[in-house]
Amino acid sequence: MHYGDYMLLRQHLLHQQQLLQKHLAGALLHPREGASESGGKIQMVETKLYVGLNDADTKKQLLETEEYLKQLKEICFTYHVPFSVGLEEGGYFHDNGEYVEEKTLVLTLIDAEQDTIQKIAKDLRTLFHQESVLLTEDVIRGSYVS
Repeated sequence: MHYGDYMLLRQHLLHQQQLLQKHLAGALLHPREGASESGGKIQMVETKLYVGLNDADTKKQLLETEEYLKQLKEICFTYHVPFSVGLEEGGYFHDNGEYVEEKTLVLTLIDAEQDTIQKIAKDLRTLFHQESVLLTEDVIRGSYVS
């Protein structure tokens, strides 16, 4: 690929990313507008927090997974938010190029307040001694079966 082709492709991808961000920002600001109530389906915002269990300095897990899970549950209880949590395993390349395998807790919150989400993420980052916590948001359509 020539440099000019690369720059055109990069510019196109950046433009597409900006359009997607604008679309998602509008959807996240007004997730219930235009939501269909037929069939009991409503739009909700699903937020996922990805919290690694390896210590930021040692790059090793210092406590048993169950202890981290217990601490995560206590934080959610403190903020009075309903949640679900799962355990995933994966790996990443650290800034210095070193490959690190890590267990990650994935906390799922539905329609939680943004300020509460930020507080939970900061608490988990500090408590688990992480460099960062990844947050993802998605507008989902759900229904309650009763």
